[in-house]
Amino acid sequence: MAFTHLHVHTEYSLLDGSNKIKECIRRVKELGMDSCAITDHGVMYGVLNFYKTARAEGIKPILGCEVYVAPGSRFDKEGKPDDDRYYHLVLLAENNTGYANLMKIVSRGFTEGYYYKPRVDIEILERYHEGIIALSACLAGEIARLISRGRIEEAEKAALRHLEIFGKGNYFLELQDHGMKEQQVVNAALMTMSKKLDIPLVATNDIHYTYAEDEKPHDILLCLQTGKKVSDEDRMRYVGGQYYIKSEDEMRSLFPYASEALDNTHKIAERCNVEIEFGVTKLPVFDVPSGYDALSYLRKLCYDGLKELYPDDDGSLKEKLDYEISVIKKMGYVEYFLIVWDFINFAKSHGIPVGPGRGSAAGSLVSYCLHITTVDPIRYSLIFERFLNPERVSMPDIDIDFCPERRQEVIDYVSEKYGPEKVVQIITFGTMAAKGVIRDVARVMDLPYSFADALSKAVPNILNITLKEALDLNPELKARYETEPEVKELLDMCMRLEGLPRHASTHAAGVVICREPAENFVPLSRSSDGSITTQFEKDPIEELGLLKMDFLGLRNLTVIRDAVELIKSNKGIDIDVEKIDYDDKAVYDYIGTGKTEGIFQLESAGMKNFMKQLKPGNLEDVIAGISLFRPGPMDIIPKYLSSKDDPKNVSYVCKELEPILSSTYGCIVYQEQVMQ
Repeated sequence: MAFTHLHVHTEYSLLDGSNKIKECIRRVKELGMDSCAITDHGVMYGVLNFYKTARAEGIKPILGCEVYVAPGSRFDKEGKPDDDRYYHLVLLAENNTGYANLMKIVSRGFTEGYYYKPRVDIEILERYHEGIIALSACLAGEIARLISRGRIEEAEKAALRHLEIFGKGNYFLELQDHGMKEQQVVNAALMTMSKKLDIPLVATNDIHYTYAEDEKPHDILLCLQTGKKVSDEDRMRYVGGQYYIKSEDEMRSLFPYASEALDNTHKIAERCNVEIEFGVTKLPVFDVPSGYDALSYLRKLCYDGLKELYPDDDGSLKEKLDYEISVIKKMGYVEYFLIVWDFINFAKSHGIPVGPGRGSAAGSLVSYCLHITTVDPIRYSLIFERFLNPERVSMPDIDIDFCPERRQEVIDYVSEKYGPEKVVQIITFGTMAAKGVIRDVARVMDLPYSFADALSKAVPNILNITLKEALDLNPELKARYETEPEVKELLDMCMRLEGLPRHASTHAAGVVICREPAENFVPLSRSSDGSITTQFEKDPIEELGLLKMDFLGLRNLTVIRDAVELIKSNKGIDIDVEKIDYDDKAVYDYIGTGKTEGIFQLESAGMKNFMKQLKPGNLEDVIAGISLFRPGPMDIIPKYLSSKDDPKNVSYVCKELEPILSSTYGCIVYQEQVMQ
């Protein structure tokens, strides 16, 4: 009979698990297992990553969580002195109903029961038990804890209560053996209890790291969590080095007396079948005025905008507009545009500065006619297909800048319109990067600051560089690694912990807007400031087909607003930034001096020097300059400058390219030019 690990903590048991999901799945596969569970402490942060990684490797993912259960009500934030604040319980989703219920259980731990940990209670378990298989958990589980205290009768009552909640065949007493005497006592009592109460057994290993040799780096991780040093005597530790992914043979040698408990792990795994739907759009419903449906209302708004912006249209732009609307309809994004139009309209009508639009969205005539963007796509030859292409089905991505001082007003409006339970900010994770992990681990290992500082500074300043890459790029660092045992030990520890998520926080801009309460689609968390966030990051949110919007705060919009107000109060002059003169030679001459501190996208030292060389004469030159000044296109800056300064240097591979490349002096600068 096969065996499946059902009690597995990954890297998403933050600072408690060092078991990286990719390594976990790879190891399980190496050991010949066909399935594996994820049961992080109180959270489902890693569930989607685990699900996709396991599926890709042919391993069946069992989705679960080791929840914290309050001894009384989840709303009680104070316990009696003798009471424990919470106990552990492992929950596994048997099917899609169970997965949906698991998300609700885990969410309620954060939204209703948070007290030191995200706690649920019996009432929540009773409400959302359907489709869930429960295991009694480790020594911190209620049953094991009562047994350890000699309260066998209470333990039996607690076991029967859980059996009643989850139903016969859905609740298991969990055996574990990490070489601790207390576990031997508990296991013996659980064996007896199983026979007496007719509750089946299951045997697990409380996995917190991948390989046996990860014991030491994992111990360092625990010190990071608790603010201790490895040398401290009085600290949290996982003694015995047994918390790794064991083979079936190792597990059977641990439990020769409980082969059925081992067999039950795979029987449970066979029962667990969750299918997560990706790529199917789940847009919220947008309420339109009476007499319209979503499509006709979008068309009306677009036609109104077309008349306002292009009063002399000969019909060709209306034809283009109708084409874009047809593509939007075909791709199922009509309500997306209405939702974005609505909150931008709210912002503008309430005097909240809004940016002109970013990226490919500016290529859409629909976006322009709806005043989502304020850049004329016709004048600048922007291409709609770069934004939306029927052959490349993906959610539109319109990033909108708001004045940071009033950005929250827009989010509050959206939350009020669709319901606060449907509008949630998105989580993000800070990870242990190469330089930081050296300092962190060295501190825990009680190594001198100067020693760690020198090693950290030896890591090249390259974004997202790994320590392995740093060793390859810096010969001096590699030499120290190969010749100094202390350096080798430190960096070896660091490389095992590098990349682990260190903490959760709220994404600076991301908000998800759901058609139903968000907890129906994603588990929810609570950030340090008390706000509710998703437990999934932005990319998985989009993969689930949910509407993710970026409400970006751009300081420059505040600066422009303040400047306009100061000019009015000091000079009595009203300025409409939407109608300023873009052909003012004095402005371009000034930009050419390089004195562009505080000017968006022109304020870096490199860009200031480039503007001195470029000496822009119009807005197109500035746009081209910003587009060129980035890795890759930088290589053609010399050709661009020489061609701009002397038309004789402009050349085209063929005459058909001249109308496409003439505005950029024969250089290919924009994606639109490639598409043309």
